[in-house]
Amino acid sequence: MIETERLALPPPDPLDLPLRAVELGCTGRWEVLNAPGAPESTLPHGLPPCAPDLQQEAEQSFLSSPAWLPLHGVEHSDRKWQRKMDPWSLLAILGAPVPSDLQAQRHPTTGQILGYKEVLLENTDLSATTSLSLRRPPGPTSQSLWGNPTQYPFWPGGMDEPTMRDLSTQEEAEEEIDFEKDLLTIPPGFKKGMDFAPKDHPAPAPGLFSLSRLLEPLDLGGGDEFEREAVGQPGGTREDSVSASPCSAPLARTSSLEDLVLKEASTVVSLPELSTPPPQEQWAIPVDVTSPVGDFYRLIPQPAFQWAFEPDVFQKQAILHLERHDSVFVAAHTSAGKTVVAEYAIALAQKHMTRTIYTSPIKALSNQKFRDFRNTFGDVGLLTGDVQLHPEASCLIMTTEILRSMLYSGSDVIRDLEWVIFDEVHYINDAERGVVWEEVLIMLPDHVSIILLSATVPNALEFADWIGRLKRRQIYVISTVARPVPLEHYLFTGNSPKTQGELFLLLDSRGTFHTKGYYAAVDAKKERMSKHAQTFGAKQPTHHGGPAQDRGVYLSLLAFLRTRAQLPVVVFTFSRGRCDEQASGLTSLDLTTSSEKSEIHIFLQRCLARLRGSDRQLPQVLHMSELLHRGLGVHHSGILPILKEIVEMLFSRGLVKVLFATETFAMGVNMPARTVVFDSMRKHDGSTFRDLLPGEYVQMAGRAGRRGLDPTGTVILLCKGRVPEMVDLHRMMMGKPSQLQSQFRLTYTMILNLLRVDALRVEDMMKRSFSEFPSRKDSKAHEQSLAELTKKLGALEEPDVTGQLVDLLEYYRWGEELTETRSLIQRRVLESVNGLKSLSAGRVVVVKNQEHHNVLGVILQVSSNSMSRVFTTLVLCDKPTSEDPQERGSASPDVPYPDDLIGFKLFLPEGPCDHTVAKLQTGDVAAITTKVLRVNGEKILEDFSKRQLPKFKKDPPIAAVTTAVQELLRLAQAYPAGPPTLDPVNDLQLKDVSVVEGELRARKLEELIRGAQCVHSPRFPTQYLKLRERMQIQKEMERLRFLLSDQSLLLLPEYHQRVEVLRILGYVDEAGTVKLAGRVACAMSSHELLLTELMFDNALSALQPEEIAALLSGLVCQSSGDTGEQLPSTLKQGVERVRAVAKRIGEVQVACGLNQTVEEFVGELNFGLVEVVYEWARGMPFSELAGLSGTPEGLVVRCIQRLAEMCRSLRGAARLVGEPVLGAKMETAATLLRRDIVFAASLYTQ
Repeated sequence: MIETERLALPPPDPLDLPLRAVELGCTGRWEVLNAPGAPESTLPHGLPPCAPDLQQEAEQSFLSSPAWLPLHGVEHSDRKWQRKMDPWSLLAILGAPVPSDLQAQRHPTTGQILGYKEVLLENTDLSATTSLSLRRPPGPTSQSLWGNPTQYPFWPGGMDEPTMRDLSTQEEAEEEIDFEKDLLTIPPGFKKGMDFAPKDHPAPAPGLFSLSRLLEPLDLGGGDEFEREAVGQPGGTREDSVSASPCSAPLARTSSLEDLVLKEASTVVSLPELSTPPPQEQWAIPVDVTSPVGDFYRLIPQPAFQWAFEPDVFQKQAILHLERHDSVFVAAHTSAGKTVVAEYAIALAQKHMTRTIYTSPIKALSNQKFRDFRNTFGDVGLLTGDVQLHPEASCLIMTTEILRSMLYSGSDVIRDLEWVIFDEVHYINDAERGVVWEEVLIMLPDHVSIILLSATVPNALEFADWIGRLKRRQIYVISTVARPVPLEHYLFTGNSPKTQGELFLLLDSRGTFHTKGYYAAVDAKKERMSKHAQTFGAKQPTHHGGPAQDRGVYLSLLAFLRTRAQLPVVVFTFSRGRCDEQASGLTSLDLTTSSEKSEIHIFLQRCLARLRGSDRQLPQVLHMSELLHRGLGVHHSGILPILKEIVEMLFSRGLVKVLFATETFAMGVNMPARTVVFDSMRKHDGSTFRDLLPGEYVQMAGRAGRRGLDPTGTVILLCKGRVPEMVDLHRMMMGKPSQLQSQFRLTYTMILNLLRVDALRVEDMMKRSFSEFPSRKDSKAHEQSLAELTKKLGALEEPDVTGQLVDLLEYYRWGEELTETRSLIQRRVLESVNGLKSLSAGRVVVVKNQEHHNVLGVILQVSSNSMSRVFTTLVLCDKPTSEDPQERGSASPDVPYPDDLIGFKLFLPEGPCDHTVAKLQTGDVAAITTKVLRVNGEKILEDFSKRQLPKFKKDPPIAAVTTAVQELLRLAQAYPAGPPTLDPVNDLQLKDVSVVEGELRARKLEELIRGAQCVHSPRFPTQYLKLRERMQIQKEMERLRFLLSDQSLLLLPEYHQRVEVLRILGYVDEAGTVKLAGRVACAMSSHELLLTELMFDNALSALQPEEIAALLSGLVCQSSGDTGEQLPSTLKQGVERVRAVAKRIGEVQVACGLNQTVEEFVGELNFGLVEVVYEWARGMPFSELAGLSGTPEGLVVRCIQRLAEMCRSLRGAARLVGEPVLGAKMETAATLLRRDIVFAASLYTQ
C-alpha cells in the first residue's frame, strides 16, 4: 500500500503567507524574508509619492483579483468625512452692482489730473426681465435670436421713455394720501387684508392716559396747515390765500405725464396770451419724382451699391434719403424696380456693419428673396417657421409674424438693426393678417429706420403721415405711376381658328379708353350668337360652357399669340379646379423645342432626385412633369411646394410658355411675361362672387411686359359669354386702387404680451393704430384749445346763484335735458314709417337748422334717393333790407323763459314778410304739426325758380304763393309757441320704449321748468347768460378731455370684454397681473386660449404623439370635411373634448359681451384632415394619403407644416410650465411630421 504525502495548502488570504518583502534602496530590487509581516523598505521615505490611475487601480485590485474583495467586511463601506457646518453660507449672495464710479477731473489745456469726482451710475440694475431700455445687458447667447416670452420688449419708438427725473417728478406731483379714505386694505394677490377703520377706545381708568388719544390731534407732517394757507380755507387769512403762489396748490393724482402737464396748465391763470395756433406738423413729405437728380454722383461719390444699369429718378431720390438715414415710403407699379431701394439699404447696412430685416407677407416670397439677395450680397439669412439659415447674417429675411414675435420677446437682434424693409405693404388690407403690420410698426424701437414698398395706393400720404406721427420722424413719400413697360388692354371674343383674330383694343398704352373697340367686340359677339341661333336654335345657352368650350377658346388664343410672338403668357384663373382643368384640356398643345425639352428634363430630374422613390411617382408629380415638357405649367395653393418652385424657376428661364395661375402668383417676385390673360373678371372672395377691384386688376396686369425686352405689355380679357358692361370694365381698368385701410383688432396674444409689461398699456397700442389716426391726429390742437378754454374759464365771473336764483343751475340743466329729449323723440319719429308718411305735401312743419330757427314751413315736394329723403319746403323769412350780410348784424343772445323752452317760440318777421324755398333733410324738421294746407307745389316751385332769374327778380309772386305765405303767417301769429304737434305715441302709434319714456320725461321736465323760481328775479337774464357761457365752455372742455382720453377709443369696450374673459379663465388676476397660464399663452403662435386650456386640462398628456398631432390639425386645417368614420375611438373622444373646451371658451366670451357666437368660435375648428395627419405621423407614405381625403396635395402639405410649427410652440410652452413628458411628446410629434416631401428643402435655399 502506497502512502501519499500530505500537502500543505497555502492560506486563503495572501497576507497570511509567512513571507515579508523588503525593498533594497531605490533600484527596484526586492528580497523575500521567511517571516510574516508587511512589506518594508530600507529607505526611510521611499520614492516621491505619485497619484495612481484610479481606473487601473480599481481594475487590478478588484476586477483582476476577486480574492481581494471582502465578502463580509462592511466596516469600511460607510466611511464618511465630517464637514464643518457653516449655516451663514446659505445667506451668501452676489454683490450688488456698484452704484457709483470715480471720474477723473483734468485740466482743460494740459490734461493734468486735478482730482477725482464720484459720479452716480444709471441703469445698474437693468435686465431683460425688468427693463425695456436698450441699455440693459444682453440676454443669454441661446436667446439672442428669438428672445424669450418672459423678456420685455424694447421701448417702442415714438413713445416717451420715462427717465429717472420724470419718475421722481411724477412722484412729487402726487397728492397727499388721505389716510382715512385712500388706504388699501387688501394687498394684490391676497384674499384678506387689514382693517384700518378706527376702533372705539375704551374709557381709560381714572388716573391713566390713553396714548393713542393723546397722539390723534398732533400733526407730525405739517402739510395741512400749508394746504389751508394755499387754498384759503379757515385757518389761514385771506391775505395769505391771495398771496399764495398758484403752484402751491396740490396736484391731482395722474397716471400719465401728459395729463399732468395739462392739469398744471389748467391751474395757472397768468398764462401769456396764445395768439396763433401751432404750425401744422408735416410728417409725410412728398418727393417730386419728375425733377431729375443731376448731382446724384456728386452727392454720393462712393455709393454703397452699384448696378449694371442706371437707376430711375424715383430710385435715386430714395437712395439719397437712405444715405441721410431717412425713412421712405416707395409706392410704384409692379415691376417698376422697388427692389432697388431694398438692395441699397442692405448694402448700406453692410457698409455700416449693422443689420437689416426684410419682411414679406408670405413664406414663398421669403424663400425667393433669400435666393436673389444671397446671390447679390452673400451675407443673407432666412428665418421662417421651419427653416433657420445663417441667423448671424447682416440681412435677415423673414415673414412679418416672425418679426412681431421677436419684438415682443425682446430679441437682441433688434439692437443692431438699422433698417426694416416692409415689402408689399398693401397687404395691410388683409382682414386676417393686416393687424400684424400695424403691431410691428408700433413696436419698432426709435433707432430703426423704416422702408415701405407698396403698389400704387391713393392714400400713401395719409398712411405715411400716420407712421410719421407714430414714430415722430418724417417719412418721405416717393410715388410714381409711370410704368417701365406700358400696357395695352384687349377684349378677346374668339373661340375657334376662324375667329382667333377677334382681338379688340380697349385701353391703349397712353391710358385712353376706346369705346369703338368695346362696341366692335359686342358686335362680333352678337353676330356669332345670331349665327349660332340660326343653326342650332335660339334656346342654346349663351354663357361660357364647360371644358370643351374653354379648350377651343384657349387653343385659338394661344395659336394667335404664338403667331404674333407674344409668348410666354400667364393666364389668371380664380379657381384651383379650373386651373387644373384648363391645363389638362390642352393635350394637343406642345410649345417647346427638343432642346428645351432636354433642358426641362434635366432640371426636373435634378430637382426631384431629393425626393424618395414613392414621392417621385405621385400623380401630381407625373402630371406636372408631362405638362412642363410641353411648355405648360400650373401654379396655385393646391400644388406641392417643390413643384411650385420648379414651375417658377422654369418660368423665369422662359421654358414655361403658358402658365395657368391664381392670384397669388402676382405677389412679390418679379416674374414678368409677354402677355397676361384674364379668364374672367369675377372672383369669389370667400363670401360672395364679385368683380375684380382696380387694385387687384392692376397688380395682376402688371406682370405683362418684360423690361428691356418688350416695347409694350399685352393684357387680354376673355369674353367667353357676353361682353361685360362698359361701366364695369372702365371701373376695373381705370378706377383708383383700394386705399390702405386699418385692419387693427385686439387679440389675446397682444393683450397678454402688453399686460405683462408694466410700462406698456394696451390703450397706448390702440391709440397709435391706423384706425384711430383720424381722431388722434388733432391731439396737439385739442390740447391747445383745452388750455385756452381753461384760461378763459378762469377769467369768467361766477354767476350769482343766491336768493331767488338758487335754482338757476337746475333750470339751465332742465332746459338742456328737455331739448335733448325732444331731439331724441324727433329722430325716432323721422325714422319710423308713420312719421315719414306724415311728411307729405301740404304738411306744416317747424324748421330748425343753421339758416332758420323755429320757422314755420309747408312741404311742397318730397323726393328720395338711395341715401335719404329731401323735403322741398316753402319757409317764412324776413325781407332782406341790405344786400351785404355783414351789415345786418347778429341777433342778441336770447334768454329762454319757461314758455320758450316748453313751446317753440316761433319766428315772426319784424318787418315785411318774405319767403324762400329750402331743401330740408330729416334732421332739419324740428316738429310735425297737425296742420295741413292745400298747396300746389309744382306751381309754387316753378314760380319761385322763375323769380330767381335776374330778368324776373322783381315780379310779384303768384296767388298760390301769396296764399300759402299768408296762411303760414296767420298760424305763426295764432300760435306763438307753435301749433299743436302730432303726438308720437297716440297719433303716430310709436310704441318704442325710448319714445314712451322720453315723452314721460319731457312732461316731467316741463312741470319742473314751470315751477322754477329764478325766472322771477330781475337779475335772471344777466346771470343766466353768465351761467350759459360758463357751462358751454365746460361742456366743450369735457368734449376735448374725452377726445384726449382713453374713453374715446373705439375698441376700448372690446378690450375690457377680452380682459374679463382672461380674468374668468385665470390668465390674469384682478389687478391685471399676468399669471402662469397667461405667460404660457404668450408662447403660442395661434389659438392661444384653446391650446393653453387643453394643456392645463391635461387633455393632451395621456395621448400618443401621433394622436396629439392629429387632434391639433383641427386648429390649422383650412379645408373643410368630415372627421371620418375610420378614426380610432381615442381620436373621436379627443375631437369631442377639443370641441367641448372650445365651446366653454366661446360661452365665456359671449357672457362677457363679445360679438362672436359660440357656434362661430367652435366653427373655426376643422377636423377634415385628422385621419390624414394621423396616418402620416404613423409613417404612411405620402402617395397613399391621397385616397384618404380629397384635399389637394398642396393644402395637405401646408397643414402639416403649420402643424409642426404649432408642435414646437407647444413644446416650448410645456417646458415653461414644467411638463417634461408633454414637451417630449410634442418634440416626438414634430419629428414624426418632418419627413419626406412635406418637408423637402426649398430649391431657393440650396
